[in-house]
Amino acid sequence: MFSRTLLLLFSSILSISLTAQSIKKMPVAKSGCSYYGFCDISFETSYSQDSSIVYAGECVRDSISWGLICVKLVSLPTGLEQAEEILTAYLNYLKTSFSIQKAAGYGKGHRLNKNENTRGILDYWEDAEKNSWKVKGWTDGKYVAVLYAFSKKELPENKVNLFLDGFRMPE
Repeated sequence: MFSRTLLLLFSSILSISLTAQSIKKMPVAKSGCSYYGFCDISFETSYSQDSSIVYAGECVRDSISWGLICVKLVSLPTGLEQAEEILTAYLNYLKTSFSIQKAAGYGKGHRLNKNENTRGILDYWEDAEKNSWKVKGWTDGKYVAVLYAFSKKELPENKVNLFLDGFRMPE
């Protein structure tokens, strides 16, 4: 009886460890930025109307879509307040692009890795297909980045937070 219980416990632990996903640090194309993620995002490079370089991509793992958009700004804002306004405007633009139907409202005051020279904005969205989104945008005045995760099922909060807070700008 004891050995059967031990065998079941061992196989449960083995099963959990085999399905656990480790987070890895990966580059955002050739931007100089990086992110900690659960799947390898393939980035496409394009240019905005003002010639800022835009790196964007998504990957899917366990029925969760993980996405990242990183913009290297050409026209630099005069300060972090203006940079945060640019980030807010970009998030508003993305709501339209992603067919967002509901939003909780922007939560401001976040700092990336406790860096006072950054600004972050958090929001929860729902799109036209009833996917639940968690979105976090970051800026330091040189870059604007938006990281997001969405799924039809409930998002694993801790795992999503690791991704959203795992963006790194060049030093």
